[in-house]
Amino acid sequence: MEIQRKERILVVDDEASIRRILETRLSMIGYDVVTASDGEEALDVFHTQDPDLVVLDVMMPKLDGYGVCQELRKESDIPIIMLTALGDVADRITGLELGADDYVVKPFSPKELEARIRSVLRRVEKSNSAGIPSSGVIHVNALRIDTNKRQVYKGDERIRLTGMEFSLLELLVGRSGEPFSRSEILQEVWGYTPERHVDTRVVDVHISRLRAKLEDDPSNPELILTARGTGYLFQRIVKDDEE
Repeated sequence: MEIQRKERILVVDDEASIRRILETRLSMIGYDVVTASDGEEALDVFHTQDPDLVVLDVMMPKLDGYGVCQELRKESDIPIIMLTALGDVADRITGLELGADDYVVKPFSPKELEARIRSVLRRVEKSNSAGIPSSGVIHVNALRIDTNKRQVYKGDERIRLTGMEFSLLELLVGRSGEPFSRSEILQEVWGYTPERHVDTRVVDVHISRLRAKLEDDPSNPELILTARGTGYLFQRIVKDDEE
């Protein structure tokens, strides 16, 4: 009988106390935890330990969290949760723009981080199937969206999306033509309700990243549209039997 491997989390922080706390707590709830104390060590551990998710502090010696995030995104779609400074909105937005999936503000509640980790890891299993054909494949203009393999092609070129980007796209496409508020998207995709207005910026940055990857002209989007006063929607997909 094959034993299922525990999900492995890489915790990267130059504060030993934070590494110890997170290693203890995350191990207690069933994760395999590996740690790194600076950015360069983080990349080494990533390549040798093959983690399923990275918890990544921004301010670190040798290579900061932004640099680590950039390097990881060159080769991997692994989920990344950034730890950012209290009240520094710029830190949070920069991390998201570089490819992070979510952020937690220091000082943070370990329970909050644990909930964010569970939510991000679950996104692979979550399927917003309403409006998606039984084949799991959707064609929109030059795009082919395969919800079974969680892959997107534009023509013959595969477009690499992170897990959260794909889950966001899947939500919008599955209910095309229907506008979603930022709060609804955050709840559906990230699994939590915004406590502060700035929390919804996670959605804005991910929408911007999706547009940059999928739209012919991201500044004048034709696929992922802004619903004035509401949030966002995907252009209505006309099914074959409606034509």
